[in-house]
Amino acid sequence: MKVLDLRCANGHGFEGWFASDEDFMGQNGRGLIECPLCADRVISRMPSAPRLNLSGARAPEASPPALPAAPTAPQAPPRAADLQAAWLQSVRALMANTEDVGENFAEEARRIHYGEKPARGIRGQATPEERAALQEDGIETLSIPVPAALKGPVQ
Repeated sequence: MKVLDLRCANGHGFEGWFASDEDFMGQNGRGLIECPLCADRVISRMPSAPRLNLSGARAPEASPPALPAAPTAPQAPPRAADLQAAWLQSVRALMANTEDVGENFAEEARRIHYGEKPARGIRGQATPEERAALQEDGIETLSIPVPAALKGPVQ
């Protein structure tokens, strides 16, 4: 199994697991690989160090506990990979904790707002006109782009 570092045309980095280099090339050539953040299918392979899984490898020795950072120490900016992982985790949590009402989003949001249905988290699709009408009714909505890979079963 090969673990490859990949990047989409928008600069999002992610990992892909493939049986071989030929497997990656074949899937990429057919447009079967897409970015988990933006669903872009223009994917390139990034240079990476080999990852070896050696049998009988010893566990690393425990290092002494790190001292807490001084309160005045400047914080390093978050890495792009960390931000991507946090965003994906947030979208997965949203998907797991809301009900998909599909194209009936505006109608269902109104029913909840006016007390005709029990309050709960919902998600779905609404046109810009439907979102504007909901806003006029005092119903706040939030548009979140969800990668195609997350629209199926949440894993």
